[in-house]
Amino acid sequence: MNRFTEFFLSFKWTLKAILQAVNRSRPRDWLRFWSDKRRYVAQGSGEEIVHFPIINEWTQQTPIDPVYYYQDAWAFERIFKFGPERHIDVGSHHKLVALLSKVVPTTMVDIRPLALSLDSLEFIEGSILALPFADQSLTSVSSICVVEHIGLGRYGDPIDCEGTRKAAKELIRVLRPGGRLFISVPVGNRDFVYYNAHRVFTEASVLQLFEPLRVIEKRYIYGNEFVNDLRSDTGTGCYEFERLS
Repeated sequence: MNRFTEFFLSFKWTLKAILQAVNRSRPRDWLRFWSDKRRYVAQGSGEEIVHFPIINEWTQQTPIDPVYYYQDAWAFERIFKFGPERHIDVGSHHKLVALLSKVVPTTMVDIRPLALSLDSLEFIEGSILALPFADQSLTSVSSICVVEHIGLGRYGDPIDCEGTRKAAKELIRVLRPGGRLFISVPVGNRDFVYYNAHRVFTEASVLQLFEPLRVIEKRYIYGNEFVNDLRSDTGTGCYEFERLS
């Protein structure tokens, strides 16, 4: 690589990083960045320096999305404790599925192929509306933060106002007697749609969607709290179901 190419690439990435940082920054963040850089250079390491400003991560706490933090930890723990010989996930967050695959043989089904692969994870391209499994054939199934999106078109799925109901019916269809289903959905004091993000359900609607499954455990996420009791405001419900027959 010649010097001109090196300079061009360095300039390109520096400009891109600066433009991205500008969109997410405050003036004092930039003052701190340049002040810190001067102090770093003054220490005399002699390193080549390419500007790549990351100036919005000086925070008092580590930023966390509480919904994914709690629901994924909950699902991982419950599935691990259940101890299936094989687990099937339908459309959950890729990080949860990747970690699960390291402790239990796991197959993931999603309409969008994963951009990366793991030796421990089998991937099948497919739809929650037509799962590639026989009736009552699966012992352990998860679909975390998924069914509330079905039919809204957000992820390239067909527009269908009955999407969630059809998805729930399909998850029930493939679950064998004694099998467990792990889901999470937004819950609130009424049924409505945040179009095209997701639906929100009353708990009565959630339980009706997954009849005749029996609830094994219920937990709820409200803001930064992970609690045992349902509240009147909007949150996320985590449900473990069992099929009896």
